[in-house]
Amino acid sequence: MTDADFKAQLKQQLPDLLRQDDEIRGLVLHTVEQYFANRQETESRFDQVLAELRRDREAQMLKWQEQSRKWEENDRKWEEHHRKWDETLARMDRKWEDQNRKWEENGRRQDEILADIKAMNLKHESTIGALGARWGLYSEAAFRNGLKAILEGTFGVQVLNVVEYDDAGEVFGRPEQIELDLIIRNGDLILCEIKSSVSKPDLYAFLRKVEFYEKRHQRQATRKMVISPMVHPSAQPIGPRLGIEVYSYAEDVPATPTL
Repeated sequence: MTDADFKAQLKQQLPDLLRQDDEIRGLVLHTVEQYFANRQETESRFDQVLAELRRDREAQMLKWQEQSRKWEENDRKWEEHHRKWDETLARMDRKWEDQNRKWEENGRRQDEILADIKAMNLKHESTIGALGARWGLYSEAAFRNGLKAILEGTFGVQVLNVVEYDDAGEVFGRPEQIELDLIIRNGDLILCEIKSSVSKPDLYAFLRKVEFYEKRHQRQATRKMVISPMVHPSAQPIGPRLGIEVYSYAEDVPATPTL
């Protein structure tokens, strides 16, 4: 019998022999036990695997718990950071509102101060303007009265202040009172106007006054004179063209006046 035949017959009969013959079954188990782990060893190895799995699971659980703790700590820190940031923003908002309120109060105070200053300026300007106008009128009257006294008392000249009413509005374009100073001597007629200040329109107005007087009284003026301490530069060249003698300073008056 060859080895192949023996192996084939063994494979065929061995299962029945193991079931039927305890001695053969024991022999076979004793022979193969060195190649296979017994039940106790298998259970021990299984327990070892389970223990290792348990340790790995516990270690993983510890790591997970540690990570969760770190996440919770980060969340707490993040919430704390947000809380502080919100408090900072709220504090900045309060400061900004306080600053805006102070700026508005300062703005109102400055507006009130400016309004008071403007009111004072207007009051002072009105007062100064009124004083200036009154001073001008007083100066004109004083100079007119002094000139009248000198001319009449020393040179025998008649000085008149004439006030007439222009019903047709020939001088100013509307009915208005017209005032002129007249100097009369030996048939000569000098129409004069004494003003605290003279501008170009004042010269044209004076010329219309002269023409109004000449037309109403049918008498030609010998000379036309304007006397003022303040003559605008633009009015200076207008006088000679209109035939008006303009005197602003004493040295402008001829040394020997023709009366």
